[in-house]
Amino acid sequence: MKTFLIFLLPLFALLAARPVATATYRLDPATSTLTWTGHAEAGTWAPQGTIRLREGSVVTAGQVVRAARVVVDMATIAHEQAPLAEHLRNADFFDVAKFPTAVFELTEFRAGKARGTLTLKGTTKPVEFPVTVTPAPDGGLRLRGTATLDRTEFGINYNSASFFQNLGSYAIRNDFQVAFDVLAR
Repeated sequence: MKTFLIFLLPLFALLAARPVATATYRLDPATSTLTWTGHAEAGTWAPQGTIRLREGSVVTAGQVVRAARVVVDMATIAHEQAPLAEHLRNADFFDVAKFPTAVFELTEFRAGKARGTLTLKGTTKPVEFPVTVTPAPDGGLRLRGTATLDRTEFGINYNSASFFQNLGSYAIRNDFQVAFDVLAR
């Protein structure tokens, strides 16, 4: 019996050391949606619009997300009121002429939370938000969630009551949300 166990021990060690297969998925900008929502400091006004992905990838090892990189095309910020969308693209907000992309790099995915760094308007900060990952019908992945971000952490201070006084109804909340439904294939 001892000899049999001695024989099985290296076999189990070999099986345990076998690497888990990794897969790389490319984000599909055409079938993915990102919706942003801002908020007035007072009242209920909450403008909402869209923004598009430029590119990205997700790497899995077995059923575990190991890495991700998402590039957002900031020039695609849209709103039903064209002047508002243009204002968001100018230097008061995202300055897309100077900073045409925002980039999220995953550092950890655990218990349904993505942790990583977001580079927005030339500033890189740690961020964390919930993500649901499910298999897509075509063999890919679907990633859904909502990230709440503080714009002032990225130097976007326009009409922030944290930086300017007596703004009244012109004050804009510091936090905004980006809801995403992203397909990776």
